[in-house]
Amino acid sequence: MNPPLTPDLLEAAYRRGLFPMAEEDGRIAWYSPDPRGVFDLDRFHVPRRLGRVIRSGLFDIRIDADFEAVIRSCAAREETWLNEEMIDAYAALHRKGLAHSVEAYRENRLAGGLYGVAIGGAFMGESMFHVETDASKVCLAHLVERLKERGFILLDTQFLTPHLARFGARWIPRSEYLRRLARALTLECRFG
Repeated sequence: MNPPLTPDLLEAAYRRGLFPMAEEDGRIAWYSPDPRGVFDLDRFHVPRRLGRVIRSGLFDIRIDADFEAVIRSCAAREETWLNEEMIDAYAALHRKGLAHSVEAYRENRLAGGLYGVAIGGAFMGESMFHVETDASKVCLAHLVERLKERGFILLDTQFLTPHLARFGARWIPRSEYLRRLARALTLECRFG
């Protein structure tokens, strides 16, 4: 039987390079993949078409305006690794100031977003969603700029998908990830 998923347990796990995912039977499993997906912040690639969308101002970007709507939207898919226990725990971690969302609004409606956990100089990206084309991509580009401006040095994507690879995400060995994480945890960066 797993212990209850609390904000303190989540924070301790992230500090050790672990993250949770709900299994089909509802239990929480912990992962530390090898290799690990990351973005090198200074090598983040914004495709030309997306750059035009960003410059057009199509989306109004907000930070932490509706964290729960973002995480629930990320969970609202046929196959999800989020269950109610996780949603509650991340919402509590958000209230503690460690979980954050980047949101794209169009005509005052949530069009897409992402959420993750910020500890020290590390941001562990958890999930993203969109209901309008490019909304989550604009959020990702905004996240990278925000992290760079605030001195963060690690953006963890956990796994690498073809979608993330188009923006420059890459695999690194777990041992290198843990070294980068340890260095990032020595920093005092503020996401908000």
